[in-house]
Amino acid sequence: MEVDWDHWKPQIRANLTFVRKGDRVLLIRKKTGFGKGKINGPGGKLEEGETILESAHREMREELHIDPIDPQPRGVLRFQFTDGLSMHVVVFLAHDFKGEPTETVEAAPLWFPVDAIPFAEMWEDDQHWLPQLLGGQTFDSWWVFEGEKMLSKRIEFGLPRPR
Repeated sequence: MEVDWDHWKPQIRANLTFVRKGDRVLLIRKKTGFGKGKINGPGGKLEEGETILESAHREMREELHIDPIDPQPRGVLRFQFTDGLSMHVVVFLAHDFKGEPTETVEAAPLWFPVDAIPFAEMWEDDQHWLPQLLGGQTFDSWWVFEGEKMLSKRIEFGLPRPR
């Protein structure tokens, strides 16, 4: 599937937020919605009237009952699925949070060592950018998926922080 990325428009705008504390990263097992059953970072869709940063804070509160401290936008994921679904996801990185990660109807919190992330239980693209994100790099990326199978990828690292 060829995608005209220059004229591409996403149907959904969303966020993911990763918290790295020392040599560990906070992930979730998604219990509902898109990606149910997979391990990922907390996140979700932008709601009308909120900024992407406000959305990131809201999703962390809803999914884990925590509030990230000073999450910084570090990357962009553009997904085009062969069934027509298209998503623009801003990826945030934080190094601390307020509250206690708590399981909710949406997600179960999971801590992993940064060098032992369970990529086999995650979306296929994560292994191509998450280690660099956790290492402090910024990135921009374009992905084509058929269901859960990645068909193509393009990633550029070390760009200015996304806005």
